Amino acid sequence: MIVDLLPSLDDHLARAARALAAAGVEDAPREARRLAELALRAGPADVFARKRGPLAPEEAAAFARLVARRARRVPFARLAGEREFWSLTFRLVAATLIPRPETETLIEAALGRLPERGAGWRVLDLGTGSGCLLLAFLSELPRSCGLGVDADPDALDCARANAARLGLTERTDWRQGDWAAGIEGSFDVVLANPPYVAEREWETLEPEVRDHDPKLALVAGSGGLAAHRRIIPELPRLLAPHGFACLEIGAGQAEAVGLMAAQSGLRVAEIKRDMAGTERCVVLATAR
Repeated sequence: MIVDLLPSLDDHLARAARALAAAGVEDAPREARRLAELALRAGPADVFARKRGPLAPEEAAAFARLVARRARRVPFARLAGEREFWSLTFRLVAATLIPRPETETLIEAALGRLPERGAGWRVLDLGTGSGCLLLAFLSELPRSCGLGVDADPDALDCARANAARLGLTERTDWRQGDWAAGIEGSFDVVLANPPYVAEREWETLEPEVRDHDPKLALVAGSGGLAAHRRIIPELPRLLAPHGFACLEIGAGQAEAVGLMAAQSGLRVAEIKRDMAGTERCVVLATAR
């Protein structure tokens, strides 16, 4: 039969793994399997069950297109159009960063400082992007509400859509703005994952990041702290008396951020490390 002459899915996977490995993609066999799941719209068990059988021509073509794009170092999350964060699925657009596991450190730090998750806390997320920080945080706080701010209208549209998908529309508001400029009122928790890559480091980033994440959301001046310098002086007027802010930082930036905080009348309440042991979150509170 002609069908017996067609390459099996196993053959396609082996060829894809070789192409991805040659392109410098880490763990190429796993990436090939994930691309097959995406192309076939199937789960891991279904792909495994089909490994010895052939692909339909349209399936083979869809898989080949995905492999070619991944070999050009397009991130898997961009191909899928979504990424899991805090066990929730977030849709992405070109204007939003791909959420990364280390950013979950901010949520862990913030939840750990709240005395009561059932209370009605007010939350502000500066540079919200896909809304992943604010929405993941609110998913743990059933009576709290939040405001997400971003300069990019496409990012805000994405965040609104993610809020709707997660059933959080009624507890969220979204505003286009330049960090905290024009934001009024006080908040119990301020979250922010500002850009913190130094300009000189940009070219050294992996192609998946350098070529496919929005540069404005990653790079912050020559030292990587330009955004923190904008945000930290605004915190004293934004924080409620008992409030605190969780800011993401890059490796080696904790001391400089602590100095900025002290100059603004704030104190470093905690520095939390991510799973890799890197200082990732600085928690700031009003000095007392």
